[in-house]
Amino acid sequence: MKFIAPSIIAVCLAAPLFGGEVVFKNGDKLTGKVTALDGGKLTIESAVAGTITVDMANVSTFSTDEPVEIHLNDGTVLKQAVTTSPTEGSIATTQGSIDAQDVAIADIAKINPPPVKWTGSIQAGALITRGNSKTDNVSVGFDAMRRAEKDRITASGLYLYGRQEDPNTGDDSTTTDNWYLTGKYDYFLTEKLYWFSALRVERDRIAALDIRITPSTGLGYQWIESDDMNFNTEAGLAWVYEDFENAESNDYFAARAAYHFDKKINDKVDFIHNLEFIPSLEDISEFNLNTDAGLRVALTEKMFSEFKIEWRYDSEPAPGADKNDLRYIVGIGWQF
Repeated sequence: MKFIAPSIIAVCLAAPLFGGEVVFKNGDKLTGKVTALDGGKLTIESAVAGTITVDMANVSTFSTDEPVEIHLNDGTVLKQAVTTSPTEGSIATTQGSIDAQDVAIADIAKINPPPVKWTGSIQAGALITRGNSKTDNVSVGFDAMRRAEKDRITASGLYLYGRQEDPNTGDDSTTTDNWYLTGKYDYFLTEKLYWFSALRVERDRIAALDIRITPSTGLGYQWIESDDMNFNTEAGLAWVYEDFENAESNDYFAARAAYHFDKKINDKVDFIHNLEFIPSLEDISEFNLNTDAGLRVALTEKMFSEFKIEWRYDSEPAPGADKNDLRYIVGIGWQF
């Protein structure tokens, strides 16, 4: 008896923490606390089995012992406890912000989603030589993203600067001086299809480009979105304005096609690739192409090293400037 009594007390104390129940389509039941639903997977904290994840396709109904935040596919958000329903594939809400009613499990998108927050990184690199040559090269960049249930905001930027000293005259000359900033807003019309509005601003003193401004809008499709891989494509219209140091300004309407791909190769290495093609609607031989590909290698939980190749192609550059700009960038970064 001296062992039975403490056991009963322990079970009673644990009951409030694990008072929910999950009923499976084959009739099995699991007592535990429903903590989350995302990507069709239901997470349950069980006093016996610990934290487990089950496929929502196998769940008939479930209940919670406390209010949960339920996000429906139509954008409705419910914050209340739920009970099991006699109707397979449904749950019953308790009296709360709305009257008690049955809710189809198929209509539930997420339960207790994590708070929306910004993620991204800051990168920096430098190459300084002294002796037979005297050069200074620096790069500073960033990327950031805020992903909510119905929309996404992304931003990025990069500044590159380089100079070298002529060994015969001792005069310094600037060899690299360019920057760009991008921002994009995506609104998801469905789970995969989204409308986007984007803006890119850039300058390159060496290429005699004072400023290029490219706003664009159109539709995108999120083919894959996961922790391990992301892939989306976009198509739309753009307007390009260019102002050169040694030529008249130029502007034209253009099409825009782009994609983004990133893949986690393993726990330490990520591959990232972007491409943007902007051809003029008036003369398809006039276009801009921006693309990059790189590897990120984790050094610590937050720090990483990065190697990236960038290629910029302008079919109609300023007089005397080259159409191609190819850059190899090595640096170190911090994730947030």
